[in-house]
Amino acid sequence: QSQLVESGGGLVQAGGSLRLSCLASGRTFSFYVMGWFRQAPGKEREFVAAISWNGGMTDYADSVKGRFTISRDNAKNTVYLQMNSLKPEDTAVYYCAAHFRPGGRVGDLATMTPSTYDYWGQGTQVTVSS
Repeated sequence: QSQLVESGGGLVQAGGSLRLSCLASGRTFSFYVMGWFRQAPGKEREFVAAISWNGGMTDYADSVKGRFTISRDNAKNTVYLQMNSLKPEDTAVYYCAAHFRPGGRVGDLATMTPSTYDYWGQGTQVTVSS
């Protein structure tokens, strides 16, 4: 069983950067595909990025490609989301999620779907002002 704790959210001006972190408990972190999702007020939770068990594969929503980078450090049980060139439309609560998939890849519909994921963090607010 894993617990996920996000940090790094905050208020930033458009064009700025933030780095989100997600610390996972447990000793089998490398067995999990990790994802970032976000949810804006009145909208459904949407996929942002995912990373395979060893970081060898990544996948991004079209809206963040070229601006966001997902990475992980299995020795630290941590996944990161570096967000650059932020826009007001990036404003949302950002959630870290874990899906048990040993040796698993990303890039398929399943890893873009919230219901696939087994564990979720509590979320961290990101607000981008114009």
